[in-house]
Amino acid sequence: MSPTLAPSTDTVDFDLLLTDAMVITADPSRPLLRGGFVGVKDSRIAWLDTVAPQRFAAKRTLRLADRIVTPGFVNPHLHAVLTMVRGVAADLGFAPSYTPGIPKGTQVDAQQARALARLGAVEALMFGSTVVGDNFVHADICAEAMVELGLRLCPSWRIHDVDFARVARGDWHHDPAIGERTLQAGLDLHARWRGHPRVQVNLAAHAVDTCSNGFLREVAAAAKANDLVVSTHLGQSRVEVERVRERTGRTSTEVLDEVGLLNARLMGGHCIYVTPADIERLARAGAHAVHIPKCNAASGRLAPTPALMEAGVNIALATDTQHGDMVELMRWALATARVQQGGVNDAWQPHHVFHMATLGGAKALGQHGEIGSLEVGKKADLVVFDASRPHLRPHVNPVGTLVHNGQGRDVELVLVDGEILVEQGRPTRVDLDEICRDAETAARALWSAEGKPY
Repeated sequence: MSPTLAPSTDTVDFDLLLTDAMVITADPSRPLLRGGFVGVKDSRIAWLDTVAPQRFAAKRTLRLADRIVTPGFVNPHLHAVLTMVRGVAADLGFAPSYTPGIPKGTQVDAQQARALARLGAVEALMFGSTVVGDNFVHADICAEAMVELGLRLCPSWRIHDVDFARVARGDWHHDPAIGERTLQAGLDLHARWRGHPRVQVNLAAHAVDTCSNGFLREVAAAAKANDLVVSTHLGQSRVEVERVRERTGRTSTEVLDEVGLLNARLMGGHCIYVTPADIERLARAGAHAVHIPKCNAASGRLAPTPALMEAGVNIALATDTQHGDMVELMRWALATARVQQGGVNDAWQPHHVFHMATLGGAKALGQHGEIGSLEVGKKADLVVFDASRPHLRPHVNPVGTLVHNGQGRDVELVLVDGEILVEQGRPTRVDLDEICRDAETAARALWSAEGKPY
């Protein structure tokens, strides 16, 4: 979308003007603007071109030579509270909720949840995620805590009818009272934040093995009645596959289809254990795959993303539990696809995974009309990387260099709705040192309760 140059007698007013930047837009019609100008007015992108308006005034101007400007990353699958098992869970081979001997969500109190959620969210924000889709326990407390940072938030309660206190012992006991309580909590969260400009509540049906078929039908009805996106873990483990097959005689994807959840509002996280027939079902339904390549690969597993892409399934990227660096995630997504294909081809190039980290995630959340790419009229959610550093030079191909060499720590500026939330690599709304201290205190208490103080 090209701006219309104002007549020379008119002055274009900006709240903020960024100049002289390498702008990676995620807009296929003009993906890269060298020496780009980005003008922000009233929370939106009002100007985007390689020249400035003939006459303009800006309240603040930032000259960004040797900087890369991108859309904010969209990170739709995160469990910020699970920063409490960082450095341990990744080497146990399975999701924390299923693993004995480590702290569980059922053990986290409200104060601990707040502290840990702020840690996970501020890390993601500082690494360039302007949208975080977080779901776990204490979602009411966590949402309040994360909204304070200023980022866009898609929070959800962890919705299930299984008794998670028994799952780690291998006992899948479904209790209707648990389902009623968690689903109502999810709907109450939606009612609490409805209409907030930066919050979109989703429903998070944990997984098909932890939600009975009848309960999944209730979730589907609630999602349809309230037009809500539904997030779930789909084909994340062999345990899930075996448990669902034993209970239903179906794959998880088939169950989701039967209960009315397999549609364009569904985000399936992981998608490791999906059959070719499952992939075709996902594509026909317009459902979205949320690819979590680092967590998957760290556990020795790869999602069949080449097959998903070939089938036409929209793929988003997300960090899940290990860290909040979406730049590193793009690199893992590209490398793990090429490992499966045995080489390099035109279907998997840096711009493809960049799309997954931006517009792909925005599409999965139903927000691609407002965010996910830099275009005039869209929300001014921007990230600025310091590309003067040696590992991001030379600037032959900024997209390729960012994907292959970049790091979240290269981010120096983050804007949401044109508001600067990270400047010079530090959050502007909150005390980073306080967040780190509080999270450390919470984690120590939770690990001590497991008999493993540190």
